[in-house]
Amino acid sequence: MSSKADAQAPQSVNPNELRSYAKAMLTMEPRRQQAFDEIKKIIGNGEVPKIVCNDKNSLGGLPGKARDIAVNYCQSYQKVVEENGLTIDRYNTITTQVQSNEDLKRQMYNLLLRLQKNP
Repeated sequence: MSSKADAQAPQSVNPNELRSYAKAMLTMEPRRQQAFDEIKKIIGNGEVPKIVCNDKNSLGGLPGKARDIAVNYCQSYQKVVEENGLTIDRYNTITTQVQSNEDLKRQMYNLLLRLQKNP
């Protein structure tokens, strides 16, 4: 019998999920950098606002062409996440867990290093 609190506790991240997460991150990081650089060129000296793919308000503050770049990046990110066997919700949950758990963060860092050396 599980309590309501147990049902709300975040599901632990298994090694396969962590590997899928890391692979998606490595695929998308160069694309993220490129999208950021393109948006920065459009905005000029202004600061690039924080872009959160699942928050339409963060995209709405961008000028037309910059918004198009951000939307394309977000769509690409979702596709890569799903190709690596995760849903966007699960990916976001893992992101939160990695940010708040030092042990998981260390595992992630080591996995990223291994994948970069030997994809």
